[in-house]
Amino acid sequence: MGDFVYTPPEEGLRLVHHDGSIVVADKPAGLLSVPGRGEDRADCLIARLRGVFPGVLLVHRLDLDTSGVMVFALTKAAQVDLGRQFEARTVEKTYVARLAGRLEPDEGRVDLPLIVDWPNRPRQHVNHATGRPAQTDWQVMGRSDGETRVRLTPLTGRSHQLRVHMAETGHPILGDTLYATGQAKAHPRLMLHAESLTFRHPETGQAVTYGVPSPF
Repeated sequence: MGDFVYTPPEEGLRLVHHDGSIVVADKPAGLLSVPGRGEDRADCLIARLRGVFPGVLLVHRLDLDTSGVMVFALTKAAQVDLGRQFEARTVEKTYVARLAGRLEPDEGRVDLPLIVDWPNRPRQHVNHATGRPAQTDWQVMGRSDGETRVRLTPLTGRSHQLRVHMAETGHPILGDTLYATGQAKAHPRLMLHAESLTFRHPETGQAVTYGVPSPF
């Protein structure tokens, strides 16, 4: 990461929904969720949202290279409520990914504990002795020449979970500069997109789903 140069996309905000309690936005690939270290990494989704919603509050994050749907809070009460839902794992998240090779069978679960790979940060790795439990369900959406399109449902929320779990199946996510190798690495972006979020609305208590179609 030492030679990494942050060049965030210049496209405008893509709002999916907003009301008195929450804002749902579509984060483009290549844009940080929150500011990084240093002035050159100040541009991020929450900073851009702050221009429209000055009191916006963080609830969760997406990796820099992942695109897709994120929910933010507009009140402290909404932030606390949504935070509890994420912590209790009652928020349902689905992702779409393009993987290298032909993943078989049509559905399954990866259950491998993960922990940070300290000498190689920010990489994570599987460690059965000290790793934290991590589970990902996958469902094949389609197969074409040399790749598989899948819908991924993380049951836990570990850092880089989907990327490491797919790499461990032998079918890394295309464009993954950390976990893919060779041709699988050579894509203009990470082929991972947060497609939908389902949670209880902090004001009404009703289950709501917000989604953004995959751009690839």
